[in-house]
Amino acid sequence: MQRETQESSRETAERLHSAAIHLLRKLRREDESGSLNGPRLSALSVIVFGGAVTLGELAAAEQVRPPTMTRIVSALEEQGLVVRNQNAEDGRSVYVSATAAGKRLLLEGRRRRIRAMVEQIDALAEGEQLILSKAAELLAKVVAGM
Repeated sequence: MQRETQESSRETAERLHSAAIHLLRKLRREDESGSLNGPRLSALSVIVFGGAVTLGELAAAEQVRPPTMTRIVSALEEQGLVVRNQNAEDGRSVYVSATAAGKRLLLEGRRRRIRAMVEQIDALAEGEQLILSKAAELLAKVVAGM
């Protein structure tokens, strides 16, 4: 029984992994009309939803090297989407925060992606929608435990 459960868990994990990758790729298409590439959009998302952050913290969150993040933030700053502010307590560090324009741009993109998903979910039968809702709840629980 334990072996069957492990196989089932492995198969479920593989299907979820594949579905997550395909979902993100399809939703990224909603961003193609925007002015930001993937890395800039991702960094802006961390800043908007996480609040002001240092360049080092942002680089770690995005799993890139600090010089790469500096270039990304500079581009976002040139577009008027983020600002850098000196840390009042430690003048050597800088905090990056989103501007109103940055928040607006990110939230508009999020609305487009959500709208695209709603269209697909609405096409499912009511029972399937309920199952998907429960699955989303369970997936959030799995992710929280990682």
